[in-house]
Amino acid sequence: MDTIHYIIDNWQYLMTLTGQHLWLVALAVGMAIIIGVPLGILIVRFKWLATPVLGLATIVLTIPSIALFGIMIPVFSLIGQGIGVLPAITAVFLYSLLPIVRNTHTALENLPDGLREAGRGIGMTFWQRLRWVEIPMALPVIFGGIRTAVVMNVGVMAIAAVIGAGGLGLLLLDGISGSDVRMLISGALMICLLAIILDWLLHRLQLALTPKGIR
Repeated sequence: MDTIHYIIDNWQYLMTLTGQHLWLVALAVGMAIIIGVPLGILIVRFKWLATPVLGLATIVLTIPSIALFGIMIPVFSLIGQGIGVLPAITAVFLYSLLPIVRNTHTALENLPDGLREAGRGIGMTFWQRLRWVEIPMALPVIFGGIRTAVVMNVGVMAIAAVIGAGGLGLLLLDGISGSDVRMLISGALMICLLAIILDWLLHRLQLALTPKGIR
């Protein structure tokens, strides 16, 4: 009951932190989509790039999140941005790349060869096949990678509060430092709820963008 009263009494503060958290995740994952999807397409086009690109992305993902945030501090201190939003967004961007690049590569690589042959048979270029045939067919798997990146990094971004980025992680830090269970539970609930809502919204967007014939 104490936690419920805390949430009711501090809902404006909670909404402010949720907005900050959402903005940070959206910016980091949005950049990862802009770079990761074309990179996945590129390593399908040039197959020799697949192993080094996926290997490097996998190595980044194996670095503990608190360590990666720590690495960002001296790197961005060189430009006077060692603490705050920029290193946090960069770290989460790096974490988001692997699921997006890997799913894009896997989805396109595993399409039936007959689709490509049919496209070539009617005179389509590589980019025309990609735009009109391959991307629509691969969309559910690509979106799977995006949804994984979003859900995973809603949680990871909470750690960014340690380096001054704000967001819902502040509730966890303040709850730990002040031994306030209400703040800890409220922060954890808000992070879980945000992840569930974003996953549901992305699922609806996936259904809207996927051609009816392959849903």
